[in-house]
Amino acid sequence: MQHFSLLDLSPVPEGATVAEALANTTDLARHAEALGFHRFWLAEHHNMPGIASAATAVVIGHVAAATRRIRVGAGGIMLPNHAPLMVAEAFGTLATLHPGRIDLGLGRAPGTDPATARALRRHMVQEDRFPQDVAELLAYLDDMPETAPVRAIPGAGTHVPVWILGSSLYGAQLAAYLGLPYAFASHFAPMMLEQALAIYRQEFQPSKWLARPYAMIAAGVCAAETDEEARFLRSSQLLAFARLRTGRPGKLPRPRTDLSAEVPPPVMAQVEQALSVSATGAPDSVERQLAGLIRRYRPDELMITGMIHDHAARRRSTAIAADVLKALETPAAA
Repeated sequence: MQHFSLLDLSPVPEGATVAEALANTTDLARHAEALGFHRFWLAEHHNMPGIASAATAVVIGHVAAATRRIRVGAGGIMLPNHAPLMVAEAFGTLATLHPGRIDLGLGRAPGTDPATARALRRHMVQEDRFPQDVAELLAYLDDMPETAPVRAIPGAGTHVPVWILGSSLYGAQLAAYLGLPYAFASHFAPMMLEQALAIYRQEFQPSKWLARPYAMIAAGVCAAETDEEARFLRSSQLLAFARLRTGRPGKLPRPRTDLSAEVPPPVMAQVEQALSVSATGAPDSVERQLAGLIRRYRPDELMITGMIHDHAARRRSTAIAADVLKALETPAAA
């Protein structure tokens, strides 16, 4: 593992406002920068009461302006919701304002429910244009001749690093074919992680963007002074995910000591499986679990995330994780 990074979904806790959630995101980004995290990524979700990062590029700009060195990016932008030219202009503008610090991860899912997807896209199309849209976007960010009929301004020549995100084999195949870095959403959909990484590494074709495969995996982390405290704090995310799975999305719940009264055992089993690529506990427990994940999947980069109701506890969890990950970091091969 060459780098460790942080994904923040700008959670809106019960009893808090969207403004407070965005302020917490900014504070967490500064905290992550001071702790030595390599990247700070935000994600596009829509019509979600518990997530404040819907206007992802806007939040990225705010976070980048509030920090100095850490890379800031999208994990990711849901490309079917947008015209590639507009994404290139937005991220070209970000890269112009914050040179060398902006990343663009691209996802194929809508990041929302079908009704909201229709509201976002206005005109739904049946064919899957994701590969063509990625290629079009890459061209807009590349060196284009001034005579090109359509150019992204800003955007052209910024060479914003583009990542393919995925939770299935599709994204792994596309990232390998295009020669792009690949990030797997194992923090909530780990079923195909091992197979996707194998396909990506085996089929990777060197490109102008990347000479050898570079794979990132994501893991949930909830760290505290004791295993018991960490399990208590993690109950917020478990409950939020259970509610989402059963069609009741909402703000990030306060932690509970016992979820059995609200979450039936079959649903909890599904939630635990979906969130199984994770580490929960005191520092030594988290180190043991993260070391096991790194040993098994051999990621070039590990991105952690964690939905914790109390912001001070989330800051502490992030600091514990940073200490653990620094010890697990290894230099890149020559």
